[in-house]
Parts: sequence; C-alpha cells; structure tokens
Amino acid sequence: MTARSAHPARPARPTPAQWWAGARPRTLPAALAPVLVGTGAAVALDGFDPATALLALVVSLALQVGVNYANDYSDGIRGTDSDRVGPFRLVGSGAAEPRSVKLAAFGCFGLAGVAGLLVVLLTGHWWLLLVGVAAIAAAWFYTGGRRPYGYAGLGEVFVFVFFGLVAVLGTTYVQAGTVSLVALAGAVAIGLLACAILVANNLRDVPTDTVAGKRTLAVRLGETRTRTLYAGMVVAALVAALLPALAHPWALLVLLALPPAAGPVRTVTGGARGRDLIPVLQRTGQLELVVGVLLTVGLCL
Repeated sequence: MTARSAHPARPARPTPAQWWAGARPRTLPAALAPVLVGTGAAVALDGFDPATALLALVVSLALQVGVNYANDYSDGIRGTDSDRVGPFRLVGSGAAEPRSVKLAAFGCFGLAGVAGLLVVLLTGHWWLLLVGVAAIAAAWFYTGGRRPYGYAGLGEVFVFVFFGLVAVLGTTYVQAGTVSLVALAGAVAIGLLACAILVANNLRDVPTDTVAGKRTLAVRLGETRTRTLYAGMVVAALVAALLPALAHPWALLVLLALPPAAGPVRTVTGGARGRDLIPVLQRTGQLELVVGVLLTVGLCL
C-alpha cells in the first residue's frame, strides 16, 4: 500500500459556481416575490419604508438559500440524493463535505437573524423575534432532525405559511404597521405559487422519494392527483392575485401572467416525468416573480 492510498482522499473544495448551483438560484423568485407584493401592499397603505423593505428582502433571500443548503445537507447524509434527477447537490454529488454545507446553511440563517433583528430595532415590534425563530426552525426541520416534516408530506404547509403568509404580511406590517385584505390576497397568491414549485419538484422525485422512504405530499397523493393539485394551485393563485383589483383596478395587470402560466400547467397535466419536469420548476418560479411584479406595480399605480 502506498503512502497516497493509505489515506482516503478528502472531497475537493466546491467551486464558487458549485456553491451557487447548490443554493438553487431557480428558487430565489420564491424569496423575492413575497417582499415585492408585501411592499406593494405597504405602498397602497401609504406606509412604504425603503430601509425596512430592503432588510425584509435580505431576511427572505437568506432564509431561502439557507433552507436550500439545509435540504442539501440533510438529504445528502440520509442518502436521499444518491439517485436523484434534478439540480446539482453539493453533498449528494460528493463535491462538498456535509459539515461545510451545514455551516453554510446556518451562516445563511444567521444572516437572516441579524437582518431580522435590525427590522425589530427599527420598528420596535419585538414579538417578531418569535416569528423569526419559528421561520428558522421550520427551515431546518423541513428535512433536518429525527422526524423531518418534509418527509411526512407537510412541506407545502411550511412553504405556504412562511413563504406566503408570513413573508408578504410581515413585509407589509413592518413598513405600514398594519396589514390589509389586499395584502392577504397577495400572500395567498404568492404562497400558492411557491407551493406549486415544491409540488412540481416533488412530482419529479416521486420514484426516488418512494424508494428512499420520503413520504412527500406527491408520494402520498400519487402522480395523477399531484398533477391536478399543481394546476389547481396555479389557477387559485391567479384568482387570488386578481382580487386586489376590486379596490385597485391596476392590479388587473396580473392578467398578463396568464400566457406564461399556461405552459408549465400544460407540461405537468400532459404527463411529463423526470427531467422533463425540470424546466417546470424554473418556469413556475418565473411565473411567481411575474405575478409578484405585476401585482406590485398594480398596487403602486
């Protein structure tokens, strides 16, 4: 045995491009859109505050990247990512040591915590610290811990609550000091589209998740009903996004999102599987951002 073979090789350090791929940038619209809509609702309430809005954006983006790294770490050490079709995985591919990815996740959570603390200091709403702790805990225990709720089919609940209701209404509240029915409608719309991204992702992974024992909602429902669920979420989201037009007619700009919504819905309901569903994730994320931008512009005009 040579001196070189006596010691196992350490994993190569991930390149910046690999770290970026591991952050799953296609999911970032799910962090940007709720802050846009929440800020648009704050503008409609004459409560826009640019500094607080920027900090809310940092919190949202940091949590999104943090949960992506946390999922990469937790799924990687469980072996769930050993035979998966989809985006690049740092741990599952062997490109990074699990500890490094775990530290990256907690670094992102720490950044979100610091930005959230600054929001609290600026607004004086100290109870929001509890919301921040709950959001970080939910991000970690989605696939982390002994009994991750993402493995029990509850991932969509977390996404809807924290990347829909909490993100939109929280952004509005820290700027305007109150929320509105318009903000609530926007929160429901954004939350449903964020859920649709996760549903499409889990639909793609039904075969491998079934083998790995990951009982996502898609696994529990089966492919046919999951496809119907995806389409229903997209349609319901667009309806919810149009409700603010009752008070703010310019919100009808959301109708411009109908064409980009049709493509991914056709793909999913048409029976696409495996790699053919990967573009659906990107297009659904783009749809969420488009709806967020159009609704925000409509509320600001």
